[in-house]
Parts: sequence; structure tokens; C-alpha cells
Amino acid sequence: MLHIDFGHCMSQAIGMEHGLMEPEFSGMQGRLKEAHAGVERLGTSGKLGFMDLPNQTAEARSILSFARKQRAGFDTLVVLGIGGSALGNISVQQALRPIYWNLLDRKDRKGWLRLFVLDNVDPRWAQDLLSVVDLKKTLFNVISKSGTTAEILSNYFIFRNAVAQKVGAKHAAKHFVITTDAQKGYLRELATKEKMPSFTVPGNVGGRFSVLSPVGLVSAACTGINILDLLAGAQAMAQRCKDASLSQNPAAVYAALQYLYYQKGVKLSVLMPYSQNLWGVADWYRQLWAESLGKKLDRNGKVVHVGPTPIKALGVTDQHSQAQLYMEGPNDKIFSFLSVENFGKNTAEPHAHDPGNFCFHSGRDLLLFRNGGRLHGRVAEHQRLRPTGRGTRESVYVRADGTQRLREPARGTR
Repeated sequence: MLHIDFGHCMSQAIGMEHGLMEPEFSGMQGRLKEAHAGVERLGTSGKLGFMDLPNQTAEARSILSFARKQRAGFDTLVVLGIGGSALGNISVQQALRPIYWNLLDRKDRKGWLRLFVLDNVDPRWAQDLLSVVDLKKTLFNVISKSGTTAEILSNYFIFRNAVAQKVGAKHAAKHFVITTDAQKGYLRELATKEKMPSFTVPGNVGGRFSVLSPVGLVSAACTGINILDLLAGAQAMAQRCKDASLSQNPAAVYAALQYLYYQKGVKLSVLMPYSQNLWGVADWYRQLWAESLGKKLDRNGKVVHVGPTPIKALGVTDQHSQAQLYMEGPNDKIFSFLSVENFGKNTAEPHAHDPGNFCFHSGRDLLLFRNGGRLHGRVAEHQRLRPTGRGTRESVYVRADGTQRLREPARGTR
């Protein structure tokens, strides 16, 4: 279940100068209800196609069937994408698969594919990847909504040539699956001409919101993630967000907090997961936030140049690199702590050889350090009168900014 604890954003915790007053917060209800209705209308009209993605279970079953078949001939999947065609894929894989998934042997992976996501044009990176994969057993998923993204096509040509040299030009096409527009663009023409397997990026779905389309589901399914469960989690959260009230809708709460602090001049928004597996979520968050809210023009065409700046941080790692700025620097940031209630695994320190010097550590659970670190950060921000919030989440789709944010079915906090 998703919980949002925003007590440290309120004046009762950090004072009237920097905190929100209860009437100020609850006074957002009318505007949020109006905005919520507008988003629902756009979703119903088909203009916001990503709102319907959780319901596309038939396509998900088709993708699952495709993924199962790939295990017979391939050991590795390489995604060639960028931006919305990569960040969501990485987030899902990191959150729902072991961090060192690619180092597991085939048996431990139960035959599911390793996953590499190449989301940059970097000659060294491309060559390094070529040096560690067996091209005879590698499948490439080339993703571009337009089918003409220059960076993606550049990488495609590099890897297509490498595969052709390894398996022969006649067989190279069998190592590629295309995800692109249904009708137009170079990649669609290529898939049709060479009879490559292909999937469609819906025309009414923006790239940054496309992870629950074939853009993200193909790579997830190929690594053994149950994408039907993924969609079920999305459906549950989408249903919860049908309610426009601040008492029921976690996205409305988060939107109100971010908006009110932006109006107070707090224009930097830090997302700080306390889980290594959720580090990719922070990376993806920057794109979701920046592309959704960075605007030159308002809805009336007036030049406004607005938008909060998203920042990613990782707990507890960045308590040793960024925390001094956060605690002692300018009071211009709002912090969202994201953590996991149940890691599924745990590690305890062995009893210390010198318990006199390390009695605190001896035999302690590592979760104690993680939770203590997060608590320290919250208390420090409280003492420094910084707005902070955290909450637990279960699944998918948080509408935090009047549009959408995306989640996967795993327990966590924000």
C-alpha cells in the first residue's frame, strides 16, 4: 500500500516561515479537483494514451509468448534506446531483478535473458559491450517511436554490421526486434522489408510514459518479470487515483505539496531512494519531471519559462557526498525519500572481532543502518527547517503533477 508521510512539510514540524499551513494545503482541493477532471477528460478522449496502458493485457500476453520463445535461441537482450525508450526499462529491471542479474548463470536465471541497455552514442561503450556479449546468442531490441532517432539508428547500424560479420548477412535480421510507430518511419519500413518481429509504440503515448507499452514490456518479459502482474499493479493504482480528494489520492497529495512549495520559491526537487534497486527510478524521475514540467509557454501562449529542477540522490550513499549542501546550503529544495518496507532479503554484520571498539556494529542488521540513515536525514532536515516527505508505495501510476508518474509492483516509499 502506498503511504505518503508529509508531516515534515507542514508548519507544525518546521515552523510557519518554511512549512505549509493546514488551510493552505487543504485549500488546494478545489483546484486539484478541477485539474483531475481535466486529466480524466484527456484520458477518456484518448489524448493521454498512457492512461489506458494498464488495461492492455492482450498485448502483454502476446509479448510474454514472444519472450518465452526467445529463451531457446538467445542468452542476452540488448536494448538500443534513449530517453523514454531506455530509462523506464532500466528502472523496472533494477527494481525487480537482482542488481547483478547479468552475472548469474543461465540456470540461476531460469533461462531468461541478461539485459544491457545502451542509451548513448559512445564509441568506447559500444566496443566494450561488443567485447562481452556472444553475438550469436544476442537479441537486439531497437526502440524509437519515430523510427528516425539519429542516436538509435547510429547504434543499430554499428551492431547490425557486427552481427552480420558474426552470423552472416542473411541471418542478421533474426537477431533484431523493432519497437516503433505502427506505420511510418525508417524502422517500420525496415521491419516490414526484412520481416523482423516488431511491436508498436502507440501514437498517443509520450516516450517518457511508455514503459507499460511494448517499449518497456518486451525487455521486462525477456528477463522473466511477470508483466501481467506489473499491469495489475498499475490498474490498482490508477483506480485509486480516480478519486480526486486529498484524503484518498496519493498523487494529488504529492502534486499539492510540490506546487505549493514551488510557489514559495522552492524550485529544486530531490528524489532520494534508500534502496540500491531504486536508483534507476531516481534517474527516470528526472526525465519525467523535467519533460513534463519544464515549459517555455503557458496554456495561453505566454512566455513563462517555468519548471522545478529534479535532482537525484541515493541514500545512504549521498549522505556522504551531498548531505552537507542539503543541510547547510540554501533552503531551496524539497526532499522526497523513497525506501522499501520489505527487501525480501537481509544481511547482518557478523559479530565484531573487537566488540569493545565496534559494539554498535556487532551482529547488527544492515536495515538498521539504512533506516537510521534515513531517520537521520529527516531529523537533520527538520532541524534545518527543510521540507521533507516520505511514503510507502505498492505499485504503479502516481499522478503527481497533473499528468502521470509511473511505478512498478514492488513495495517502497517516497
